[in-house]
Amino acid sequence: MKKLILLCALGACATQTQAFTQETHKRIVIDAVQYMADNPSTTEFSKLQAYASSHGMNISQLAELLGQAAYDVDDFEDTFFCGAITGDCVQAPLWGAAQSIVKYTSYWHFQNHTQGADSHGNDFGGYNYQKLTVWGTVDNMAATWLKGDYLDDGKGGETGWFSADDTKYNSYGVTEKNYRIDSHSSYSMYDDFEEMPFQPIDNLGQHWYQGYLQSGNPQMLGFVFHTTDLLQPHHTWTTSDLNHASWEAWVKDYYDQENLNNANLITHALNYFSPVTANNADIRPLLTQGGAFSYTQGGIVLNSEDHYDRLETAKQVIPHAIAMVVHLLNHAMTARQG
Repeated sequence: MKKLILLCALGACATQTQAFTQETHKRIVIDAVQYMADNPSTTEFSKLQAYASSHGMNISQLAELLGQAAYDVDDFEDTFFCGAITGDCVQAPLWGAAQSIVKYTSYWHFQNHTQGADSHGNDFGGYNYQKLTVWGTVDNMAATWLKGDYLDDGKGGETGWFSADDTKYNSYGVTEKNYRIDSHSSYSMYDDFEEMPFQPIDNLGQHWYQGYLQSGNPQMLGFVFHTTDLLQPHHTWTTSDLNHASWEAWVKDYYDQENLNNANLITHALNYFSPVTANNADIRPLLTQGGAFSYTQGGIVLNSEDHYDRLETAKQVIPHAIAMVVHLLNHAMTARQG
């Protein structure tokens, strides 16, 4: 109880540590589809329209489904941490649940451009408290709250004291394994939260993209688009704090008022990316380009709450996020349909 009171007093109970809000993730995808509809000669819109029809939908319904799937990734119930002493396994901190704080699954939604390769062998790692170069109170409090806690490994053998283990989901054997693409892991990496090297979000995107290529499932394709977190500077500088919550709220509030989805800016942003060739199923280089852009262009929003500083950044990262989705949709349509 003392711990809970302390955290609330420090402001953690009112802090949301997600990147773009779920509504913003959805809008980015819907706006990408609309851009393709408005520019059919320079995009694979005709194939996208045929794809929608093959699933019994019109283009607006497909955009809604894809956008909702991108929204839903923050709600995944796939990551549980278990108490080092109690063995109780939960998917969100008690001090944040009442405020709808993003679940622990959000720790897979980073790509740290302040560091190089990680212990898994990825070119850029994900969230790792031990290796943060910028951080704030929320990062410190989470590491304190979760000190020594372990990633749920099902019946894999890790427990609290006296073999206490209230496992809920084999997060190591399923979630981490899914996101381990072309890398390596051992469970010892995940037995203390404050040292955990989470897999980066480009691996998350690649996992769901492979599922889409195999199945053609539009929901799986929509899950891929949560990787627009890479255009959120906090997720490439890598911190759960430093104006994270107020920035995400600002983007949501001013998305339409400041015309952040300006079509001319999207057209310009499309030229930043190197498209993935149709015969290449690995989209991670494209995703990493998006991360590199937000890292080099958006750092000011970690330290400034000034409206015009935020506007300058938002008018870069939001069009680039939409453009990245357009590139992914173009590739998704050609990769399956030829």
